[in-house]
Amino acid sequence: MVRLGGWLFKRRTWLPLPLAIAILVIPRSGSGSAGWLGAGVALVLAGELLRLWGVHHIGVISRTRSDRLGPLIASGPFAYTRNPLYIGNIALWVGFALAAGLPWLAPVLLAVLAFEYQAIVRWEEALLESRLGEAYRDYAARVPRWIPAMSAASARPTRGDARPSPDAAASNAGFTWRDTLFSERGTLVAIAIAFLLLWTKARF
Repeated sequence: MVRLGGWLFKRRTWLPLPLAIAILVIPRSGSGSAGWLGAGVALVLAGELLRLWGVHHIGVISRTRSDRLGPLIASGPFAYTRNPLYIGNIALWVGFALAAGLPWLAPVLLAVLAFEYQAIVRWEEALLESRLGEAYRDYAARVPRWIPAMSAASARPTRGDARPSPDAAASNAGFTWRDTLFSERGTLVAIAIAFLLLWTKARF
């Protein structure tokens, strides 16, 4: 699983393309189209807001395709779950399936993406533990991998120092919301294009 996760990590941008094609070419279900559209748009919005929050805290390292690591981040959404960006991605894809009027496809996407991201996360965790040691193990013990904690775990007492280090604070202190939007521009453009394609699909 770890080796598969490393392979998937480097190719995670284009791997969902077959899912995108399926959303665009499969005819929408006949009933409840308006309701599914509203639910889908809301889920896409929630997923992207979560991504923006996460990118604002983690910085440009979120765009890397290599095994380069930044400092350990345990603030913002990373205080509640270790993988907010991947959760945001899943919300985006499931939201698009609902907006396309394909509610039956949503659980399929959820299952496929859950398997993909679980493998990627296993690889990332092995890498983080090997390089950050006790600091990462302490963070992982306090913050859930997927299901967000009800309160920020970074506020709890720790055995080690898994809170944002001075290096982490310094690296992201100047990462403004303008920088966040610029870093996330590719995803924002992709979302706009996706809704344009869905609108075109509905017209024809």
